[in-house]
Amino acid sequence: MDDPEALVAEIEEVGSRLVRAQEMIGRRIIGQDAAVEQVLIAILCGGHALLVGVPGLAKTRLVETLGTVLGLDAHRIQFTPDLMPADILGAEVLETGADGTRAFRFIDGPIFCQLLMGDEINRASPRTQSALLQAMQEKEVSVAGQRRPLPRPFHVLATQNPIEQEGTYPLPEAQLDRFLLQVEIDYPDREAERRIILATTGIEDATAEPVFDATSLIAAQRLVRRLPVGDAVVDRVLDLVRAARPGTADAHPLVSQQVSWGPGPRAAQALMLAVRARALLHGRLVPDLTDVAALARPALIHRMALGFAARAEGRTLDELIAQLVSDVMRLEAAA
Repeated sequence: MDDPEALVAEIEEVGSRLVRAQEMIGRRIIGQDAAVEQVLIAILCGGHALLVGVPGLAKTRLVETLGTVLGLDAHRIQFTPDLMPADILGAEVLETGADGTRAFRFIDGPIFCQLLMGDEINRASPRTQSALLQAMQEKEVSVAGQRRPLPRPFHVLATQNPIEQEGTYPLPEAQLDRFLLQVEIDYPDREAERRIILATTGIEDATAEPVFDATSLIAAQRLVRRLPVGDAVVDRVLDLVRAARPGTADAHPLVSQQVSWGPGPRAAQALMLAVRARALLHGRLVPDLTDVAALARPALIHRMALGFAARAEGRTLDELIAQLVSDVMRLEAAA
């Protein structure tokens, strides 16, 4: 059982660090506060995030900056159709020693890092995607029958381009489910874009400094799981996830009409962790219903699919999830 005073002190200390981390990231990533917050939430939960946005919105810059601020060893892989699993995981090579003896030596692939950016993951073949996504789940790779653990912590931030779909291999539903959150990175508003062009076209570029290291980040991830959660928040998480499953007794009427498949228990786990992490980011000791509403979309949207008729009518998952959140929260208000 946690000592309440010690827990509060730890939450305050980690919270102050997170404020500094967001300030450092904000120096280099302008106008994407919501996306930065959601990526930080995914990392605080110990999970992975799928970044979706058109080119040129600083997705690569965000991962590079996160590596610096969080004190993590960061690598980047540009996914292409000809990329092979060994290009990611590594491979054994046969070497001949000075005495003429031969032995195999394993050469680490770029996956052996703490923060990996998989750029345009849907451009790789299903075989290569599976190699990465299996490592994400197992936190280890198997090469030549030998298991090799990945560094701790290990996080993948993968990107997808939503407008260029020719020659891509969409991720299967079971593999999408391995991403804790799907983070939408949209165009900045006019004032933010003004700040971007002034900040990035001069002689000097803004720099970021480390705020965490691997050890302190792992401690923060453990702290997230120790935050208390009230019954009202737990019930709303369950209500949202269960309402999004077609063909069940708890399904929302719109879901039954429009959705072909919905989220499993992993979505509820992801949302429960994410609301705790958001409370910590906002300097609160416990999550509340605003956290559930704010994180419903990134936790659910990649775990649902519209049916053919709904797509033909121009329906969107954004609209559906917004309606689910509105109706579930209205039930809470009525109660």
